[in-house]
Amino acid sequence: MRFACLGSGSEGNGLVVEAGSTRVLLDCGFGLADSIARLARLELQASDLAGIVVTHEHSDHIGGVGRLARKHRLPVWLTAGTLAMAQDLDGVAVQVIDSHAAFALDGLEIQPFPVPHDAREPVQYVFGDGDRRLGVLTDAGCSTPHIEAMLTGVDALVLECNHDAEMLENGPYPASLRRRVGGRFGHLENGQSAALLDKLKHEKLRCVMAAHVSKKNNTPALAQRALAQVLDCADADVRVACQTTGFDWIQV
Repeated sequence: MRFACLGSGSEGNGLVVEAGSTRVLLDCGFGLADSIARLARLELQASDLAGIVVTHEHSDHIGGVGRLARKHRLPVWLTAGTLAMAQDLDGVAVQVIDSHAAFALDGLEIQPFPVPHDAREPVQYVFGDGDRRLGVLTDAGCSTPHIEAMLTGVDALVLECNHDAEMLENGPYPASLRRRVGGRFGHLENGQSAALLDKLKHEKLRCVMAAHVSKKNNTPALAQRALAQVLDCADADVRVACQTTGFDWIQV
């Protein structure tokens, strides 16, 4: 199993997960032409995808799903709450999922799990091929015992490091937006992510990627430092998913 990122941040998100000949796109927050170009960077075409799995209805995650799915006849999996809030899905083959029930696409098992975020029925996912497991956690305001249980034992982890608490407090956002971002239904702060990683780290955790890093309220260096201290490695050994290029294929 391997995975790669089309881009990560408030301007658009997308992650490709591949097991054998099965590839799914997790979220698509980019325009149609941009999505095609980002897939091409990974030597993929949209027709190579088995479908699109969606986390929630915010535009940086679902904004490009409808156009890509209609153009290339891709099925879309999402929760009933996300579907109720989603726009631009007319003509798309939608599959409603249970936020607690795993489902399979050929050799790829997909396990959703609910997260605290300011959306109708948001989920994140664990992907597995029967041998390795990849956990993805972004767009969550805090960790929960259920999140920790779902991510325990994963072999690779894409983990949100959205903001630095001090930068958010002293940054350009108005007070209401600072409260939203920093609240328990907002986004994970570097220290929160590090604390969660400390509970999840184990000897077989092969790769940790920092994701959804804010341009205004964080820096890649701060995110790297927070996670590297937990992993007892050099800051540079922690990779960061950037907004413009994401990251290239990583084998789990």
